[in-house]
Parts: sequence; structure tokens; C-alpha cells
Amino acid sequence: MKEEKIYIIGAGISGLIAALELERAGFRPVILEASDRIGGRMKTDEVDGFLLDHGFQVLNTAYPEAKKYLDFQALHLKTFDPGAVIFDQNDTYIISDPMRNPLKVVSMAFSKVGTFMDKVKMFSLTQELKNKSNQEIFAGENIPTHQYLKNYGFSDRIIENFFSPFFRGIFLEKHLNTSARMFEFVFKMFAQGHAAVPEKGMGEIPAMIREQLSETQIYFNHPVKEVQGNVIHLENGETLIADRVIIAVQPDRVMKQLQGQFGSPRKVCNLYFTLQRSFLARPMIGLLPGDHLVNNIVFMDDVSEAYANGDRSLLSVTVLEADMDQKTLISKVQQELSKISGVKAEYFKFLKLYEISYALPHVDDMKYEIAPTACKITDQVFLAGDYLLNGSINAAMTSGRTAAQAIIHSYMPTH
Repeated sequence: MKEEKIYIIGAGISGLIAALELERAGFRPVILEASDRIGGRMKTDEVDGFLLDHGFQVLNTAYPEAKKYLDFQALHLKTFDPGAVIFDQNDTYIISDPMRNPLKVVSMAFSKVGTFMDKVKMFSLTQELKNKSNQEIFAGENIPTHQYLKNYGFSDRIIENFFSPFFRGIFLEKHLNTSARMFEFVFKMFAQGHAAVPEKGMGEIPAMIREQLSETQIYFNHPVKEVQGNVIHLENGETLIADRVIIAVQPDRVMKQLQGQFGSPRKVCNLYFTLQRSFLARPMIGLLPGDHLVNNIVFMDDVSEAYANGDRSLLSVTVLEADMDQKTLISKVQQELSKISGVKAEYFKFLKLYEISYALPHVDDMKYEIAPTACKITDQVFLAGDYLLNGSINAAMTSGRTAAQAIIHSYMPTH
């Protein structure tokens, strides 16, 4: 093994993948993690016998990078049914398989979700994107998703009833201002793969990557105060001298010269409730179009029974904007859940609230990949993180791999 001192700041997905690739090249990296466990934004807690992910997250089985690094069978992936349950005022209906099998939706020509031509356009868009490479998608026009959908000819009805609530839950912003590049990529991934969660929670994904590491040391509760060249200053006053450093967190946190260079990250509130039984009774996401506090709901045990303790169902609720105190938020969410389900508000037993201030990075110029040289700040310091590309598990893995490649290349002899 090579004895160079390579430090990775952050044990999220990017940092773990970087460590794995460095190990494969013969290095023994050291990861400095500020918290007490791996995973970064991807963690799962156990509370009263329930498994709670930090925010509603899914793994798309079509992600190219996920196929490289994860054993889907060993994760015991549990898939969602494609489509969504729409709660429209006093009515409830299902949009079936809108992306994986759009022809199935044509039979819903008179449903409220959209017009007949919307279903035709859905099928047409799916076929177009299946024939475009991911590189072509991210080289496309950088316009807001809402403008893209209008330009493509979708009606206001389907934008309001399906696209808005579905994709604002992915983009974590209400107005679909996210680049159409990301929309096309996500749309294509859902058309080709399945939304899924590991049987025992999303935290199983970083755990699987860590299990592949044999030469990497991870130091928990080691927050980094600042990186100056190849010198790492820890919050505890310790100083480390590195041959190479990968910053696998947003770098303005540890490099003062980069402060102010990044936009505000997307935030989200994720509330968990328990109920006697699921009123969806299917592994499918529920969407609330229009001006609701709640954006989407999922009974996690409808997808994987392991999420619940067997006595009650586990309901995950996503709220994008919640400018109120916790008690008021919980009460208002319970009232909305009661209205759409007919179940009394007090029957929704509150379990836990996650206020996630950094749920997605702010990325103006979204990319699918970057050259290893683009990860390099100095001869010693390299960057990794989905903020370099786009907010996705696939991008996090790509950036970790690319940063490791940049370091490996830096040790190659020049002629």
C-alpha cells in the first residue's frame, strides 16, 4: 500500500466513494467526519421500533453510478409502484405509471389529471429522453422546468395536478425553477428504473459502501475548522499535515476564501406520524396539488414492512415551507391529513420532526460529469460533492469517484 497521507473531509456518499476508489488504487485514506456516523445527508434513525430516514429519499435503480457501487439484491430493495395518488380537494384518484408505461395512462383520457393530449405528450417525451444520453441531457438548454413544460405543450391542468407536486418534492422548491436539465434526467431515470428504498432504510446505502472499505480509517466527531493549503486545522485545536486533501463537504465551510461563492441550499421539513393503518394501502406516493402545506405523503411500511413495528403504520410527510413553530406545524399538518383521509386529526400520532437546513445544494449550471482537473483547487486540495454537478445520489457518487481519479492522476509521473 502507498503511504501518502490523504485526508477526506466528510463521510457522506461522496467521501465514501472517494475513499473506495483510492483504496482500489493502493492508497490508505483517512476520513475526518464531524458527526458520530457516516452517511452525510443520508441517515436512518430507529425510534420506538420505527425506521426514520432523514427526509423522504429514494434510490432510483436506473442511476448508473448506483449500479457500479451497490448490490441491489443485498440491499433487499423495495420498490414503489410507478405513478401517484392525487388528493384533489374532495376527490382522490390515481395516475398510473405515467413515466414507465405512459400508454397505460391513455386509458385515463377523461381523468382530471390532464387532457388526452397530455398523455400523448407524456409518451412522446418518455421516448425522446430514452434516446438521449445523460451527457446530451445536461448539455441541453438551461431553462426553468416550468417553462420547459409549457414549451413542450403540456396543459396547465397536468402541470398543476401532477408535475408540480411530484417534482417540487424532488427539487424541494415550489415553483419548478430548477433547470430543465435536471427535470429531463429525473424523468428519464424514472422511465427506465424504479424508485426504491432498502428494506431497512436509506442508511443502508452508505453502510454498504463502508463495508467495502478495508484500508480506510474513519475518525468520528472530528470537525474541521479550516483547510489552509495542505494543513488541516481541527476544531479541537489539532493540526494535520496532508499530502492530498479531498473536501467532500461544501468547501465554504472549511475554506474562508470560498465563503459567499455558493447559493443558499434547499431545505425541507420531514414529519413522521403513526396511524392504525395506511389509508393509501399501496406502495405509492400521495400528492397534494395546489396551495397545501403538505406536498407529499408516503406510508413507508406500504413500501417496506421493516419501517414499522408491526402495530401501527408509519407515515412520512414532506413540507417544503414551514415558517411557524413546531406545535403549530404539527397541528396544521394533522388537519390537512384529516381532510384528505377522513381520519380524525388526533389519530395521527406525531413521532418526530426533521428540519433539514441542507437538503439539496444550490446549483445554477447543472452538469452530469466534470473532468478530474475541475475538482482541483490547488496541487494538494481537491473537491467532491453533488454541489459540483446536480443534487442527486448519482452526482454524489460521480463526484467522489472523479476526485479520487484526480488524486490518483496527480501521482502519475509526468514526461
